Amino acid sequence: MDTKSKIILISGPTASGKSNFAVKLAKKINGEIINADSMQVYKQFKILTARPSRKDQKDIKHHLYGVIDVKNNFSTGDWLKLATKKIYEIKKRKKIPILVGGTGLYFNSLVNGLVKIPNIPIKFRNKIRLMQKKNGQKKFYKKLLKIDPKVKDKIDSNDSQRSIRAYEIKSHSKKSMYDWLSQTKPSFIENEFLKLYINFDRKELIERIEKRTTKMIKSGAIKEVRKFRNLKISNQSSVNKVIGIQELSNFLQKKIKIEKAKELISIRTRQYAKRQATWARSKMITWNKVEPKDIQLWIKKINISDF
Repeated sequence: MDTKSKIILISGPTASGKSNFAVKLAKKINGEIINADSMQVYKQFKILTARPSRKDQKDIKHHLYGVIDVKNNFSTGDWLKLATKKIYEIKKRKKIPILVGGTGLYFNSLVNGLVKIPNIPIKFRNKIRLMQKKNGQKKFYKKLLKIDPKVKDKIDSNDSQRSIRAYEIKSHSKKSMYDWLSQTKPSFIENEFLKLYINFDRKELIERIEKRTTKMIKSGAIKEVRKFRNLKISNQSSVNKVIGIQELSNFLQKKIKIEKAKELISIRTRQYAKRQATWARSKMITWNKVEPKDIQLWIKKINISDF
């Protein structure tokens, strides 16, 4: 146990029981919970995003859940600013901040800092995307190397998304993406964190996902989507990434049966869990892997005296 740790991070794939773990731990060590899930920030989606129950939120103070209206944009930078503020507030109260969620980018920004690249106009970004499309990735990558040699051996020649991002940053700001990265400084030092990742068996996780999908439907997910559809939010809004909106919208429009909607929600959730696991394998190498059967042991192991 790292006795210098003052901020606890709990991550894991969707439906792995992160919130329950966080609540039990918070009760033991006098902690408060901060949301680190990009979909649980939205006010209008309590059921589809599996927001913590009213009882849990009553027992333990929770922060950054349901704080953003679906009509508003919300970036990783916005979350980092709010989360950092909450961490300092909780520490000031002599309590332990516990950040819990499945959004890897949020945790990455907190631990490593967020690159402060100037805003690039959408028209300029679209121009670069069009250039890449016209030239093809092979030629576009060669053009990128000419204007920014620093990307060589750092960005794969077939990685179109990162190539486009590197090109637009260099051509707009006149600085390499890697120059910006080198200037990035996190708000906290590494040994302030105790990082825990729930390492769930895939077969068991699939069963949990299917059960949770059924529970969501019974608990009012259809009503949530119906209300959301009435708001007429743009299809380009990031809130549309909430799993279940598309599937239940198709059900409400009588395009598919509810059984099919449930099946599709489960499939998309499984795919999302797989992406989360892939991210963890590459970006969360230093995190403590917690097997579900050992969660109670970790709760016993972590004591208030360690903080």
